[in-house]
Amino acid sequence: MTPDLAAFLDQLYADGRDFDAGQPDRLDRRRNLEPESAALLRSLIDGLTPKSVLELGTSNGYSTIWMADVTNLTTVDNDPGRSLDAAANLRAAGVEEKVQRIVADGATVLTDSADEQWDFIFLDAERSLYVNWWPDLQRVLANGGLLVVDNVLSHADQVVSFREHVDQTEGLRSLVLPIGAGLLIIAKQS
Repeated sequence: MTPDLAAFLDQLYADGRDFDAGQPDRLDRRRNLEPESAALLRSLIDGLTPKSVLELGTSNGYSTIWMADVTNLTTVDNDPGRSLDAAANLRAAGVEEKVQRIVADGATVLTDSADEQWDFIFLDAERSLYVNWWPDLQRVLANGGLLVVDNVLSHADQVVSFREHVDQTEGLRSLVLPIGAGLLIIAKQS
């Protein structure tokens, strides 16, 4: 990562944190991934070199930029305003050409995705939807692929049912890393 990009990301994170502090409604916040979690995502992608990467939950593009530094990816958010904010940030970071932005419901994108289409999926959307998305998440994740889920420790009570579904699914290995808000790493065995 270049020093200029690192400085841009530091400022974007600080701006997001300041913005969120003034927003009483959780849904209006940017809720950016913590820098240490973003750095881990970037390292995983850089080391694994997946051919296809999907992010569900773009917000203002903070985590998207971290990943786009080392790969091309598709990112999905259902909020047109956030998608426009993300577009401006991707452009400012110099990674706009590496990112396909989709403004749509994550469930629709998952339903429309082919079986085993995605080698790497980063899930950072509304946690209440994860259980409903689970059948499609399993279907679209490639054999040998990784699904990374944020906020599993900071909002553990909101992902209990989802984690139970993961634990009951054969052919997966998973672990929780106490980094940032907690990352659940799910590997689909070949």
